[in-house]
Amino acid sequence: MGESCRVVIHEFRMTSTTMDGRNDEEIRFGILTVSDRCAQGLSEDTSGPNLKALVEDGECPSSSVEVMKIVPDEKDQIQDVLIDWSDQLALDIILTTGGTGFARRDITPEATKAVIDKEANGLSTAMLTGSLQITPLAMLGRPACGIRKETLIINLPGSKKGSQENFLIVKPWLKHAVNHLRENKTAVNAVHSKMQDKESTPAHTHDHVCTANEAVSTFTDIGKVARRPRKSQYPLINFDEAVRTVMEHSKCLPVETIPIEDSLGRILSEDITAKVSIPPFRASIKDGYAVLSSDGPGPRRVVSSSTAGQSQPAPVRSGSVVRITTGAMVPTGADAVVQVEDTELLAATEEGAEELEVKILTSAKAGQDIRPAGSDVMKGDTILKKGTRLGPSEIGLLASVGVTQINVYRVPTVAVLSTGNELSDPHGTLEEGHIFDSNRTMLMMALKEHRIPFVDMGIAIDNTDDLHKKLSDALSEADVIVTSGGVSMGEKDLLKYCLTVQLKAKLHFGRVLLKPGKPTTFATIPSSNREKLVFALPGNPVSSMVCFNLFVLPALRKLMGDPSPSPTKIKAKLTADIRLDSRPEFQRVQLVWGDSQIPQALTTGKQISCRLLSMCQANALLQLPPRSEEVSILRTDDVVDAILIGRL
Repeated sequence: MGESCRVVIHEFRMTSTTMDGRNDEEIRFGILTVSDRCAQGLSEDTSGPNLKALVEDGECPSSSVEVMKIVPDEKDQIQDVLIDWSDQLALDIILTTGGTGFARRDITPEATKAVIDKEANGLSTAMLTGSLQITPLAMLGRPACGIRKETLIINLPGSKKGSQENFLIVKPWLKHAVNHLRENKTAVNAVHSKMQDKESTPAHTHDHVCTANEAVSTFTDIGKVARRPRKSQYPLINFDEAVRTVMEHSKCLPVETIPIEDSLGRILSEDITAKVSIPPFRASIKDGYAVLSSDGPGPRRVVSSSTAGQSQPAPVRSGSVVRITTGAMVPTGADAVVQVEDTELLAATEEGAEELEVKILTSAKAGQDIRPAGSDVMKGDTILKKGTRLGPSEIGLLASVGVTQINVYRVPTVAVLSTGNELSDPHGTLEEGHIFDSNRTMLMMALKEHRIPFVDMGIAIDNTDDLHKKLSDALSEADVIVTSGGVSMGEKDLLKYCLTVQLKAKLHFGRVLLKPGKPTTFATIPSSNREKLVFALPGNPVSSMVCFNLFVLPALRKLMGDPSPSPTKIKAKLTADIRLDSRPEFQRVQLVWGDSQIPQALTTGKQISCRLLSMCQANALLQLPPRSEEVSILRTDDVVDAILIGRL
């Protein structure tokens, strides 16, 4: 192809490193996004940056993305990049994203096949097989994988979700593939030997569920410090996928019947209809006189009275009126009420106890100051819909139509457990080398604030027997278990082992691409009638509280039937520059309103995850995007999303 075809579009070279001096551990990637719209600047490329984050997530410190580029769906331009990166840059792996579907311009597989020396059909088959377990639409994918010189080229789908799923399927074996291409026989033979001994099967598939058998392999040397894993065995999944996984496993709890006096904050499991009309009779809106509007102004005899709570009063006939109070029943014959201010007293009893005659000073219109029967609610009307959260007004409405027993979704009971040898109960004595346990109290008070019952499981020390006992007790008492600590990479972080090996839990994810809260873990445990949910939160108090708001609270809301369980999100304006992290970050802020309709976000101070002071006074979490090549700093007055976590 001629140089005129070599169009460079949106190329970012991270380093000028060549093959010279490369060590055996280093794996150098290139990421090529194939998209007409992204190349024209009409759409944002989310797949490429996400793949870069997955490559450089810390599991493989020597893996790096050397170059990124966006090209349109043009075969010659795709081929030019693949040839350049293979022959000139000598990259180890090239990931392409996009152009693998059935559309007319989807030609990435054809461009790839035209430049490779050998096909790598096993990688393509593995990705298709894994993807088909997620969605039948995967059968429409056409990935091509192959080798050019010493470079492995892998085609991934164009969507952020699809490209991530496919990459995570093959990721555990890419280093082994590179060692084959480099003819590193020592490394290759070591892997083959382990495979024959059944000791090195990757612990996770695309759906991130860790089974008991896989966990046994991961924790074969539990208790042997020198043999612990030096890198996490758990895929780093993105925040949106983690939330989606949690919500998929959060099913509404069974229905129960309760009196309305106990229903504050509960969610209706059925529509409610009115037993009676409101008002059940024609009612006066004013204090005054029930009249016949056709009589017009003039003197009238007062024949009776109608007060609130009184049964049917005497009827009104021409020339007469009935004295009436607000809310009282309008007598038969009357079609209007004249307020007392528009009348004049003409005659009364000698003692003044009763009125005998009044003068009507104005002309009344039919229907004036009368609430028709059923004008607010008609008997049989649906007054509250299924899924309604019951507050004081809703409960008052139920009482107004005579509904005193209602069906609502059961509220989950949550067991709260702290873990760690270093923790002391705040009511006790602080031992040397210990800290007071703040997480358990904080999480229980957060549950209490949301009217969710909890069980205090205390503190578990860092050994498998104590963890197993306390977790087993929690399972017998609660629908949801929330723990803090013991989920990172320390030699005493045993919680994942206890969940997956001892309790046979399905571990759906063990790490999330967010800050703070990267080690956040979510698992489910089968029980006699339904799954129990387990949220293993990080031990740092800020991480624990942030992840409670992001994952646990929405799940609890869904369990209790809330049709809109996600946290409320609004826009907020920055009051200072913020340097972005490589991970999506949730910073603690206090929202205040000035003259602008958009609130200002005032930082609560240093944002390190161990500093609980940064949560104090915070009523929102700023949802900040990860750092990219284009944007590394957000500026003062920039507007970002803020998740509400407290009263405004």
